[in-house]
Amino acid sequence: MTIKLLIPGLWNSKPEHWQSYWEKLPGFQRVNQRDWDTPRCEEWIAELDRVVVSLHFDVILVAHSLGCVTVAHWSRTYPDHAKRIKGALLVAPSDVEAPSFPIGSTGFLPMPLERLPFHSTVVCSSNDVWVREERAELFAKSWGSDLSVIDKAGHIGDASGLGMWPDGMKFVVQLEQASA
Repeated sequence: MTIKLLIPGLWNSKPEHWQSYWEKLPGFQRVNQRDWDTPRCEEWIAELDRVVVSLHFDVILVAHSLGCVTVAHWSRTYPDHAKRIKGALLVAPSDVEAPSFPIGSTGFLPMPLERLPFHSTVVCSSNDVWVREERAELFAKSWGSDLSVIDKAGHIGDASGLGMWPDGMKFVVQLEQASA
């Protein structure tokens, strides 16, 4: 069995977000953070690590926005635990170095650009307000990730109107098959 850990970003994933739909499916579990509005990187990666270590199954990470940055920091901070990860879907990674990134987050700078120790796919949009397409391409290349660009899907969240986002689920299936 493989558990898909959902790792939301800043302000959590609202009810109309694809992560919230996926959380209702068997085999999916959300990582809940203490503070969604003014997150501290140290706390977020510690909570992610606590959940990963508690699981006795294979794990695929499914992160959105600041959750992607959390995964990158976590994999560098806990390299032995990161070996348990079978793959990661990193959707709309926020650019914490951009002037447009909301204030209030602590410790996420600088943007981690080390290669991830597991197979990963970055999905970005051509018109995301939180990350320019060129920066998402840099992140994917630095992390050793496959890259898929969606045309005009915004931040690929609840405002994008994706619902269950079946095309996104295809990426999860590909990661599962690649790790089998």
